[in-house]
Amino acid sequence: MKEKTVISIVVPCYNEEQTIDLFYEELEKVRRTMTEDFEYIFVNDGSKDSTIDKLRNLATQHKERVKYISFSRNFGKEAALYAGLAKSTGDYVTVMDADLQDPPELLSTMVQEIKTTDYDCIGTRRVSREGEPPIRSFFAKQFYNVINKISDTEIVDGARDYRLMTRQMVDAVLQMTEYNRFSKGIFSWVGFNTKYLEFKNRERIAGETTWSFWSLFKYSIDGIVAFSEVPLAIASIIGLGSFIFALILSAVIIVRTLAFGNPTSGWTSLIVIILGMGGLQLFCLGILGKYLGKTYLEAKKRPIYIVKETEKNNLNKE
Repeated sequence: MKEKTVISIVVPCYNEEQTIDLFYEELEKVRRTMTEDFEYIFVNDGSKDSTIDKLRNLATQHKERVKYISFSRNFGKEAALYAGLAKSTGDYVTVMDADLQDPPELLSTMVQEIKTTDYDCIGTRRVSREGEPPIRSFFAKQFYNVINKISDTEIVDGARDYRLMTRQMVDAVLQMTEYNRFSKGIFSWVGFNTKYLEFKNRERIAGETTWSFWSLFKYSIDGIVAFSEVPLAIASIIGLGSFIFALILSAVIIVRTLAFGNPTSGWTSLIVIILGMGGLQLFCLGILGKYLGKTYLEAKKRPIYIVKETEKNNLNKE
């Protein structure tokens, strides 16, 4: 008798005590309508609320289906996602947020698509951003415009981490053990055939998002640095342009001095030039420093995450 196909559901969690039970109930409704079995892998990313207690209880009640990993501290969603993929054992693997902004009912369609076509990944993308602050939506669109122009790796506008992948694709993603991770880019870089299903934006079912505008901004910068060398080229162009400008300005000053003498006026323009050139230099140094900092972190070879507890050493287990 052929064993059931198993789908691993990886769920990064950070302060999601209000959503975990609701998420599990909704996914169980979907599972009962499908022939495939589910393997839940929750990753507690150093939550400060009662998320770990919720996961312990869930794993105790559903030992055959629920697994979890708890980090020693907050390592970030990228680390949580990687840890969940590494622990997964299913024939197919999907990544979902616990807040139910990723429609669970799409999962059956995704499974059907990946089983009946040559696609290795069925992803999802939002076609609207209703409910988001306008400024966040604006900068999100600009980010996708910029990164797709300066990077060889295509990042689909509105693409979510919510996607169903074959085991082959997951193994390929796990081979990329870099410390500075940007999963949206990694999923595209590995190069497997991907189809996207569209859906309208949904609000969180409970709780509050931990992604502030500043967090998203830093995340976007990390994505650009991880998948494009264009900022380094920009720094070089600015440096060369500044040098040429300085030569031209020097020639103008020499000609003016020879023709009209050397007046004492002009210190204001001189200060402006000095400040302007200094600002350009600091800007270029900042770009170089960002890349150097990433290289420094990679060279340390620190682990992507540290596990404190799993369902196998559940502290509440008798």
